[in-house]
Amino acid sequence: MNLDLRLILPLVIIQGILVLIAVIDLIKRDKSAVRGGNKLIWILIILFASMVGPIIYLTVGRTE
Repeated sequence: MNLDLRLILPLVIIQGILVLIAVIDLIKRDKSAVRGGNKLIWILIILFASMVGPIIYLTVGRTE
């Protein structure tokens, strides 16, 4: 295995897991339990903001 691939593969796996967890959580939550009440905006942030998007959603996007 190439050295570059061994360095990048764990990051790709972690990003995939974070995106999956954030999307599943977003789907399960009611619209009123999401900050701003707009699930479409949050799904776009999760999917297109790379590794930062799911972290932002999981830390500040949810209301308890």
